[in-house]
Amino acid sequence: MIPEEDFCCSGVENRVQSVGLALEELLVTAQKQDCLTVGIYESAQLLNADPDCVVLCVLAADDEGDVALQIHFTLLQSFCCDSGITILRVSGGQRLQRLLRAVDTNRNQEERSDLHCMLVTNPQADHCRLQEVGNYCQERRRVDPWVPELVLQER
Repeated sequence: MIPEEDFCCSGVENRVQSVGLALEELLVTAQKQDCLTVGIYESAQLLNADPDCVVLCVLAADDEGDVALQIHFTLLQSFCCDSGITILRVSGGQRLQRLLRAVDTNRNQEERSDLHCMLVTNPQADHCRLQEVGNYCQERRRVDPWVPELVLQER
């Protein structure tokens, strides 16, 4: 590999890691501020009631084999696209679970375990992190029209 390629690849890796950290910080901040809706059904209810308050939809990409879940995702993605809501698919559900469990121990176990869909509902929730994640999604959509994906790194 020539040095330029090595630099290019490491630059992309650094960008993805930076966006992953930004997403983690955004979700934790939103949860602390009670601006994070977690769960497929809870998210669908919020999108039906007040889609204008939603600024980011995060969908888990870990359960690709669950057909019913994929149908829900398709419907949520369609609704979010029609409403102009940024969507991001994320692999690394265990990392998300550890992050969000550490922040909020008052929720019951069932509520914490459904991290298949999360909605950030406050445009002021760590705005610079929201902007970084949003910019990444826009950049990825220019390259590939599918929903952007991000892999969260285990630490």
